[in-house]
Amino acid sequence: MLFRLSDVWKSYGGNEILKGVSFQINPGEKVGLVGRNGAGKTTVFRIVTGKEAADDGDVIKMNSLKLGLLDQHVDFDEGDTVHTAALSAFKEIHDIEAEMRQLEKRMETDHSDDVLDRYADLQSAFELADGFTYAARAESILQGIGFDQSMWSHDASKLSGGQKNRLGMVRMLLSGADLLLLDEPTNHLDVNAVEWLEEFLQNYDKAYVVISHDRYFLDRTTKRVIEIDRGVAITYSGNYSDYLVERELRREQQQREYENQQSMINKTEEFIRRNLEGQKTKQAKSRRTLLARMERIEAVKSEKSGGNFKLKNVERTGNNVLTTEDLAVGYGSKVLASKINISLHRGGVLGVIGGNGSGKTTLLKTLLGTIPELSGKMHWGTKVNIGYYSQTLDDLHEGNEVHAEMRRVAPNVENVVIRSFLARFLFFGEDIEKKVSTLSGGEKGRLALAKLIYSQKNVLILDEPTNHLDIPAREALESALDEYPGTIITVSHDRFFLDRIATQMLSFEPDGRVLDYAGNYTEFHDWKVEAEKSGALSSGTQATRLPVESSRNGSESEPGAIAAGSSSTNNLSKNQINQLEKRIKQIESEIPTLEAEAEKLSAQMIAPKIASDYARLAEVTNQLSSTESKIKDLYAEWETAAEQLG
Repeated sequence: MLFRLSDVWKSYGGNEILKGVSFQINPGEKVGLVGRNGAGKTTVFRIVTGKEAADDGDVIKMNSLKLGLLDQHVDFDEGDTVHTAALSAFKEIHDIEAEMRQLEKRMETDHSDDVLDRYADLQSAFELADGFTYAARAESILQGIGFDQSMWSHDASKLSGGQKNRLGMVRMLLSGADLLLLDEPTNHLDVNAVEWLEEFLQNYDKAYVVISHDRYFLDRTTKRVIEIDRGVAITYSGNYSDYLVERELRREQQQREYENQQSMINKTEEFIRRNLEGQKTKQAKSRRTLLARMERIEAVKSEKSGGNFKLKNVERTGNNVLTTEDLAVGYGSKVLASKINISLHRGGVLGVIGGNGSGKTTLLKTLLGTIPELSGKMHWGTKVNIGYYSQTLDDLHEGNEVHAEMRRVAPNVENVVIRSFLARFLFFGEDIEKKVSTLSGGEKGRLALAKLIYSQKNVLILDEPTNHLDIPAREALESALDEYPGTIITVSHDRFFLDRIATQMLSFEPDGRVLDYAGNYTEFHDWKVEAEKSGALSSGTQATRLPVESSRNGSESEPGAIAAGSSSTNNLSKNQINQLEKRIKQIESEIPTLEAEAEKLSAQMIAPKIASDYARLAEVTNQLSSTESKIKDLYAEWETAAEQLG
């Protein structure tokens, strides 16, 4: 046991946050701590570290427990460089090394046994503490978290807030603590740094507890989840996805038990009313006492509105919503990204990912026309009406109440409809009477998204829409976007969110390439890993997989359809257009058949009987290679024909 909380209570100004929290953390455990904003997760950390005292209950820790805490705000002494700040985690090694240097100087004249023995002991301690490798370990973690060598000499006290947090994480990961307490560790990290941290924690041999809204990160780094809900702790085995399944089963069971208890209470109360003054008075009083002592089961609190409210219909755009050809974006003469080729069809969701400063937000501003493209072509389709969600939330009027702000996009809608829709974004009851100026960052984000999705915009451009949202709010947003009938372009670092809604990915790579892929984040990530292993993504290669486009609801997006008034078909005869359309339909029917055949052959290759029969394995391998080549040729032919039609 590293530490145990037993029936811990904590309140602030009469507001009870923790109401009897109990759980234990053991050596080597990898635990996720989840719950809504304000549920008390960070309070638990502060109580464990002793920064705050519990009002009641017991906090029991292992003797000499060494804790590593990642605070959300970190500072460094003036004069510390990034490199020396990281190495400061090794104070014990530094002290040993300093004494060794002193003894080395002394041994020039003093060869006594006491001095030689002490030096030998220090050498052993230095080696035991990995004194010969600590600098290399520190530099490896610095680079993994995003500090390249050019930054190591920078003054740590003058770093930005996000950079200080990252450097604090480096120091904590190097601390050798028995238990790491990680509070939103993926904040301020780009995708590459998050993936590095995931791998580090997967191989970490000590215990940690992590608070995070990054559900994908929780999935990959935890094997147990503790939920703080209405002041108590509930433990679930498995990672975040396992937790979601088990939580739903528990809630269904709790709701059944609540309904059964309510039925029993109603019947008992009816018996008491009928018999309190009759022949069964004694029984009635006994049952009244029973009800008074009964521990009541709570109803399951729904995170979403109970209605099946439909989003407003939006005007349909043309099939081809956005096309770019070798687009370059940046400012002035500074190119941030180039050779950006996007083909986005109606109903599609384009997820955009990449490192900080790689050009993601600049791309959005270019698409919006806020800044000009540096080179290449960009074309929006017909009937496109764009709505934009900015991280700055500058479209909200601070003096309005929530419902009044919503009426800016729904002036003639009935109150019940407004309330129903706002409930989809977790604004219940008196919440809608709050002034915008009093809302938290997450609440403002939810309101801005509610306005945008309810508006009649048929294309949404979203810049980090899940920032500041807790997990229930992210789930509510995903549900709303699932029902949204338009087209979406979203920059996001939330990989779980991208897995849920994206139909294609655009990735700004560290080496300057821009990769596109048909699928969600996990499919793209797995493809990229395999492509890198095979050398298909060697430096300088623009490797993309161009799909037959489909919308997120599974309907085909009619890639062969001709837009009204399209200029690209003006040079084709009617017969040529008919032939091209016919050939496109043939290709679209041939590709699924060949892909099914390729999948069947791939399955055969890993079957034990074939894997051990080298002649048969060679035959199946050749068949698979031939089939994949045909598929590749058909895709190329489809793209050429589609381009001719426009």
